Amino acid sequence: MGKNNKKKSSIPDEKYLLLPPHSTTATTPVIDTHTHLLSTYSWYRSKYPRGTFSDIYEFVRGLYVGRNVKAIVDVWCEPPVPRLWKELADSAITPEDRAEKWGGIDYWFVMGVHPHEARHYNDEVEQTLLDAMTHPRCVGWGEIGLDYHYDHSPRDIQQQIFTRQLRKAVGLRKPLTIHTREAEEDTERILKAEVPADHPIHIHCFTDSPEFAQRLLDHFPNLHIGLTGVISYSTNLNTSATVRHMVSRPEGPRFLLETDAPYMVPSNLYNSLGDVKGRLPICHTAMIPWVADFAAGSGIEGWDAGRIMRRANENAGKVYGITTV
Repeated sequence: MGKNNKKKSSIPDEKYLLLPPHSTTATTPVIDTHTHLLSTYSWYRSKYPRGTFSDIYEFVRGLYVGRNVKAIVDVWCEPPVPRLWKELADSAITPEDRAEKWGGIDYWFVMGVHPHEARHYNDEVEQTLLDAMTHPRCVGWGEIGLDYHYDHSPRDIQQQIFTRQLRKAVGLRKPLTIHTREAEEDTERILKAEVPADHPIHIHCFTDSPEFAQRLLDHFPNLHIGLTGVISYSTNLNTSATVRHMVSRPEGPRFLLETDAPYMVPSNLYNSLGDVKGRLPICHTAMIPWVADFAAGSGIEGWDAGRIMRRANENAGKVYGITTV
């Protein structure tokens, strides 16, 4: 096809990022246990260069306040970690700062080196992570793990750096945020070898087999499975099946809700956006209720979106110590 025939992509007006109120948030607060806030804001500025919000704080206040967002866990996982991490974390230390900067939202963070970036891990990077672990707003080490889908770093290096970070995090008793994709056997082997069974673990954005999830849940009583907007994609049947299995477990479902923003806008969100044309270019924390909506409709009885959100919020307290009080 000639370039004159190339169809232009359509980006919806910025107004559609300000979501309509969801029925669940009238009574149930939102906790997003995994978001990449700097990347989300950077994507926003690239897609809307004349956009309304001039900095990250305005972005959060503009899109999250009024949508009952209680807390976010920001994820820093690409070395070298920008120094902005400390500015954001320092701005959330006191209730007064959180009220002024964050609109009263609780800002927390985790830090680690993603498996894509494992080849860049060194002593200097590790020292940055160790320094960050002492910050009062740090609630965990991650995201770390194995990714055999893209193999951006050699698999042996991924395994070495995964193991090295696990040992540091376990030694500090920090909760773990785990990324695993198409690496079930090695992820399971390394976790069971390096991590005490009772350690708090968040397997983020789970898309692997339900059988893998079951083995991890059986072995680690404080392990929880992260649900994102990818649960709503027709190409992914594993996550819904995993939810159905978790609901049937004696202890009840051990899931967490997350966005992994700016990635993976829930596909069912568009049912609530009326006349929107095109696809939103970024996901963000206020979309969490639509993740819960889809999970509720995945074939589980007695679980509506509100109940799923309440359970996920309880689980966020168990893994990260985050509460809605």
